[in-house]
Amino acid sequence: MALKAVHVSDVPNLDHVPENASLSLYSSRFSKAGVDIGRTTSFKEPKFLVIGHRGNGMNMLQSTDLRMKAVKENTILSFNTAGKYPIDFIEFDVQVTTDGCPIIFHDNFIYSQDNGTIYEKRVTDLSLSEFLSYGSEGKTLLRKTKDGKIINWAVESDEPPCTLEEAFEKVIPPLGFNIELKFDDHIVYQQEYLSHVLQSILQVVVDHAKERPIIFSTFQPDAALLVKKLQATYPVFFLTNGGNEIFYDVRRNSLEEAIKLCLEGGLQGIVSEVRGVFRNPGAVNKIKESKLSLMTYGKLNNVAEAVYMQHLMGIEGVIVDLVKEITEAVSKMMTKPSEEDDILMQGGGEEQGEGSRPKFSQKELAFLLKLIPELIQQ
Repeated sequence: MALKAVHVSDVPNLDHVPENASLSLYSSRFSKAGVDIGRTTSFKEPKFLVIGHRGNGMNMLQSTDLRMKAVKENTILSFNTAGKYPIDFIEFDVQVTTDGCPIIFHDNFIYSQDNGTIYEKRVTDLSLSEFLSYGSEGKTLLRKTKDGKIINWAVESDEPPCTLEEAFEKVIPPLGFNIELKFDDHIVYQQEYLSHVLQSILQVVVDHAKERPIIFSTFQPDAALLVKKLQATYPVFFLTNGGNEIFYDVRRNSLEEAIKLCLEGGLQGIVSEVRGVFRNPGAVNKIKESKLSLMTYGKLNNVAEAVYMQHLMGIEGVIVDLVKEITEAVSKMMTKPSEEDDILMQGGGEEQGEGSRPKFSQKELAFLLKLIPELIQQ
């Protein structure tokens, strides 16, 4: 039986969010020059942003790349590990327990094992104490992979899960938070439930954010519209697969639908799966013309050349797993190009100097230009 969808016009504003609140949306790592932040204007990043996915990167437990299981994702340890590098934000997933506490966890279900029996529970059906009983010092934590296997959540550096309040208290203060409002793709949520969840999260943010930069994002269209209606202090971005996957809610099925939702709801921008942008580069100009910001997520963002191409396209930021490697690459690519760089970009050199921009051979550049036809006209 389908649940009632949200109608944001029926939901009152969150009265405990002060109207004159004006917490800074940029961290001390940013240059203030050129920053333009207002409640009724687009969110303008002061530079190309690098955001750590679930902290220092998501865990891919079946990967042969040990970097993908070095640190438990969505933990204080992962957040502060990422904060050792010159990133601007960390991204993490927030859900709310049955007793109203915002906690940080990505998956919809949590798995454990006791005496050989595997137990599955929906995260949002847990109380706070039940949730905190999982992890390195509690119940053995398992994870269900995309192919349906349930395996031990084994990483090199483990740590128990945490609450949103703990993150505000224990994560390096200058580091911004990209808070993903996490909901199950297969549920149509009641208005009352969505409002309860979002107000629980907003209360913690208002009480603890102080000067920390905050961005809200979500794949749930009604939650995006509602959190924008409930507060006017922090930018709200709509997350989309960019057409790589089809959902029952058509608002989730393309960049064009994402633009429409943002304009109708007064949202500040879009975070798209990077392949959606590469397959539809013409949408980048449409997003810019709509005065919306655009950032991306996805595995291709762990490839320096793909990140550089996005920078050339005018995309403002990337969410990445390989924080150390991509921050180093971005630092190099943002340096002012020298005459030698120009020669190498044209295929006239042989080596890539230390600290220089990524270089493409003529063959590689031709391929990328075919992949992104919009660049041919630039």
